[in-house]
Amino acid sequence: MFELHSADYRRIFLNDTPLIDVRAPVEFAQGAFPTSTNIALMNDEERKAVGTCYKQHGQQAALSLGHRLVSGSVREERVAQWLAFCRQHPEGVLYCMRGGLRSHITQQWLKEAGQDYPLVSGGYKALRNFLIAINQQLAEQPMRIVGGNTGSGKTLLIRELPFGVDLEGAAKHRGSSFGRTVAGQSTQINFENILAIDVLKKQHAGVSRWALEDEGRTIGSNHVPIEIFDAMQQSRIVVIDDPFEVRLARLKEEYVNAMCRGFIQRYGEEEGWLNFSEYLHQGMFAIRKRLGLERYQALNAELDIALEQHRRGDGDDGHENWLVPLLKEYYDPMYTYQLGRKAERIIFRGDYAAVREFLIHDNA
Repeated sequence: MFELHSADYRRIFLNDTPLIDVRAPVEFAQGAFPTSTNIALMNDEERKAVGTCYKQHGQQAALSLGHRLVSGSVREERVAQWLAFCRQHPEGVLYCMRGGLRSHITQQWLKEAGQDYPLVSGGYKALRNFLIAINQQLAEQPMRIVGGNTGSGKTLLIRELPFGVDLEGAAKHRGSSFGRTVAGQSTQINFENILAIDVLKKQHAGVSRWALEDEGRTIGSNHVPIEIFDAMQQSRIVVIDDPFEVRLARLKEEYVNAMCRGFIQRYGEEEGWLNFSEYLHQGMFAIRKRLGLERYQALNAELDIALEQHRRGDGDDGHENWLVPLLKEYYDPMYTYQLGRKAERIIFRGDYAAVREFLIHDNA
């Protein structure tokens, strides 16, 4: 039996090492790592009972209770699940919260079943702190911020660049009132972990300068780590100025057609359409106060008509009747104002291709 220490943490994430997370489901749900599978030593109720016993009677009593709760057929079932994972992923590693009793007990039971499997010294906490440090390194390196009106393709460009950091991809949210995704949003911890692993892999490939999309402090329910956000506010900006028609086409594809396909693929024709319709209505509802009641009602009525036409198979052109005024009267003026406050930091403007070329050859 052996443990992996701090020198191994980088390799774990660079290699996408499969991980057994033996923490309770409630802990896993709060945050884990992309390659983790939760096969808990104790379920939530068992963990709670053992924790209460520990507080009232001490470690030995809690340990004895844990062994009683996870014994017999319960223990056999959990060991069988761990063994199946180990055989499927012989290169994997296991961890608990701090590399303490839970991971050592799991490791011991696996050994008794004939399987040697390494554990992470320091557990989840150590791996998490390692990734937090990676995000801090990002904040200390040169970066450019990609701005532009809604539909300019900022996220597309970030994803094209080998030095792009996709904040919205890590958050699983596009950052606007219509920004939710079919998959649903990351937890805050998962957002930060996904972001750090992406940065780590690009650092390993030799990247030492970055491009990030112009974002607010929050992306949906996720908060950009404060050190990264502060660095973004000090960085130079490049702005994509694409024609309105190009932006409109992008938005129709991304927010209407792609979302419609995604919901239907996930939920089936009927339920998928209902979820898609609700998604658009919720996006409009979220900005009703900024639009004003009269404008909101008018645009919402156009949305209803567009959805009815779309559902009948009459195409997606009807969506332009609410998208165009929403862009021209709400999103464009808002972003123009916000960008105006950062005017002294703008170093380049051009269409998508020009901005891409500038960033590739920029010596930030």
